[in-house]
Order: sequence, then structure tokens, then C-alpha cells
Amino acid sequence: MLDLTLLILAAGKGTRLKSALPKVLHSLAGKPLIEHVVEAALPLSPSATCVVVGHEAQQVQRALAHLGLEFAVQQPQLGTGHAVQVAGGFWKHRQGDLLILSGDVPLISARTLQRLVDQHAQSNASATLLSTRLVDATGYGRVVRDAAGAVERIVEHKDATDEERRLSEVNAGIYCFSIPDLAQVIDALSAANSQREFYLTDCIGLLREQKKRIGAFLCEDAWEVSGVNSRSELAELERIVRRKKLKQLMEDGVTVIDPESAYVEPSVQVGPDSVLYPNVFLEKGTVIGASCQIYPNVRISASKIGDGVVVLDSCLIAESHVQAGSQVGPFAHLKSNTVIGSKARIGNFVEIKNSRLGDKTKAAHLSYLGDAEIGQDVNVGAGTITCNYDGVSKHRTIIEDGVFVGSDSQLIAPVTVRRGAYIAAGSTIDQDVPEDALAIARSQQVNKEHWARKKRESRRKE
Repeated sequence: MLDLTLLILAAGKGTRLKSALPKVLHSLAGKPLIEHVVEAALPLSPSATCVVVGHEAQQVQRALAHLGLEFAVQQPQLGTGHAVQVAGGFWKHRQGDLLILSGDVPLISARTLQRLVDQHAQSNASATLLSTRLVDATGYGRVVRDAAGAVERIVEHKDATDEERRLSEVNAGIYCFSIPDLAQVIDALSAANSQREFYLTDCIGLLREQKKRIGAFLCEDAWEVSGVNSRSELAELERIVRRKKLKQLMEDGVTVIDPESAYVEPSVQVGPDSVLYPNVFLEKGTVIGASCQIYPNVRISASKIGDGVVVLDSCLIAESHVQAGSQVGPFAHLKSNTVIGSKARIGNFVEIKNSRLGDKTKAAHLSYLGDAEIGQDVNVGAGTITCNYDGVSKHRTIIEDGVFVGSDSQLIAPVTVRRGAYIAAGSTIDQDVPEDALAIARSQQVNKEHWARKKRESRRKE
């Protein structure tokens, strides 16, 4: 088995992005750029992984803390060769090979990386670089080969001759080095170039001078090795990821009415015979069941939607679970670990937070249900509010099976409404309601005869 160590270069500022956020933390398809790179390399089972950080180093380290990586700090940033030098304490004492990746190349695949390291091992090369071909290679380092086709060196665009600039094969910035061989040349790099930086690419020429074997694996898909240097490039990669995901869903039996306007992150699952209408956003590992209808302007994040659910227009569902056969919306908001039972109905302008609603329960209009346990076959009338916050703490409302809550009712938590009870419309409930009882908590109506007529007459006299 190949003994592989992983080094990811992520110290750059990303000047063209014009952002206070480090370049590698910009989001693509719901994750920072560098997380895509780490995930692509994990199937290769590296023995250890180190990220070279520099610009806003602490921010990058905090963002990646959950991945259990090692870090090396590059200050100041003097080029890719310098980045590998400052990480020498991480890799120089190791055996085997060092795979060097760029933290801003998010579409690189595990398959391509595996083929790169396989070729490196099979050819017994000192270094194997990943390359691709571009119609317009402006700004990229060119791969220079000898008459026999062997790699001689890599020349950066600014240092290239006119003849070298006409070459279409470019360096993708991903390498596999024999660690002992790299250790022999990494400290011999010079900054005698137009950028006054230490180029990692110069190691290729130095190894060639030592008669070492240099290989190159050509990646046919140039987008896979594209880096992110601007907002427009980030948007273009987002478009590629989105189209790939939607194509996969459609091949798996999902109807996407307008692929140009639907946004589905790669981590999302959608069952067959479901329909995604225009302007749908599905994010953060959301799971949509089979035969669902997700109507326009819906956003669902980190949630689970059961089979046969209908989500009508303009709903927001986050960190929630809607069980099979239910209907949500339009203009509904479910959040913070809300669970909706099967065949339930959540209607227009209903907000539900941190609550559980049982099977066949209805909250059809204009209600707020927060921190509540609501049973099966409950009717929640329009304008109902669970008053869950006393200014200091949150309290729960419990409504058992078969309860009827009349319109414009307020339930002041903590309070329990027992099975089969009725709440009269317009009531403010601050005490528990017994099973099968009728609770009326409103002031008595008083009609003052002719009051309105007398008021009008008084105003005319004025």
C-alpha cells in the first residue's frame, strides 16, 4: 500500500475576491472550498494531513478544527515553494510520498487523485504533476517537455518566453513527490524571478538536473482542476456543481421543471417521482422522500421530508422533519427541531419552532406554535399563539390528542390541555384544562344600546 502524506496549501489571501474572508473559506455548494479538497483526498487514506495557513490563519484553523488536521503557518507568504518549506517539520521526517494539493481547487475528484498517485508509484517517478490543456492558458504555468515528451520543467506565465506561452499544457498545481527526493531540493529554491517568490514548480527542474524521473498525469476535464481566484470563477464552479447534481437527480427519476433556477446541494437526497418546481433551494443534507411536490420559492435546509409530502409556495423549513403525506404552506416556517406527523396540515403564515405535532393535526392559518407538544387529530384555529417566553425562560405547552383550539386563542406556558378538550375562540388560557372540558377565558361581552348613534350626534353638535 502506498505510504502517502497529504499537504494542502491554503495560505493565500485571494486578492481578486476583494473579501475579508480567506479565499479557501469561501463557500461552494454549501461548504468551504478547502473542505471539498480535503474530502476528495480522504479516500486515498493519507497517513497524516497538514494545511499550510497564512492570511487570517487563525480563522482558517477555527473553521477546519472539526476535521482533526495539523497546521503550519506561512508568514509572510513568499510563494508555493516557501509554503512547502515552512511545513518541512511536518513532512521531511516521513517516508513514502507527499501529495501536495491547492486549497482553492474544489472540484478535484478522488478518482483523479488516485490515478495520479497510482501513476507516480508505477513509474517509480521522483515527482508526478497533474496537468491539463487549456485553449487560453494565460496566467498559468506551462509544462515544458523535451523532444521525447518527458517533462523538463514548469515555467510560470510571467517568466515564460513567447514560444513557451504558446504551449497549451498547463500545471494544475497538484503534485506527488517522493519525500526523500523533495527534501533534497526544497531548500535550494531561489526567488530570482519576476514575482520574487519561491516557486514549488522549480523543484521539477532541480530534480531533472539530478537525472530524476518526472511524470505528468493529464486531466482531461479542465474544470476539475480549476482554481478560484475571483467571484465570477466561484459562480461558474457553482453552476457546474449544480448542473451535475440536477442531472444525477433527473437520471434517478426526479422531475426538475427548470434546472436553471433550482439549487440542490450535492449532499441532498431526493426520492423518485418527486417534483422540484422553479426557484427551489435544498441544502445541508436535506432528504426528500418519494413522490413529493416542492413548489416554487421553497427553501429546505438540514431537514427530512417524508414520502408524498406537498410543500406549497414560499416556505422555509430548517432542521425539521415532516412525515409522510403531510402538506405544508404556503408561506409556512418550520424551524429548530420541529417534527410534523403524517397526514398533517400546516397552512399559510404558520410558524412552528421546536415543537412536535401529531398525525392528522391541522394548523391551517396565521399561528405561532413554539416549544409545544401537540397530539394527534388536533385542530389549531387561526391566530393561535403558544406564549412560550416569559422574558427569562422558555416554557412548553402540551396539547393532547383530539383537542379543538378555537381561533385567536393564547396558551400561556407552562400549560397542559388534556385529551378531547375544547378551547373557546378568543380565550387566554393560563391554567391546565381537564380532559373533555370546555375552557372559556375571555371577558363578558357588553352591548350599550344606541351608544354609537349618540356619539355621532355629539360630534355633529361640536
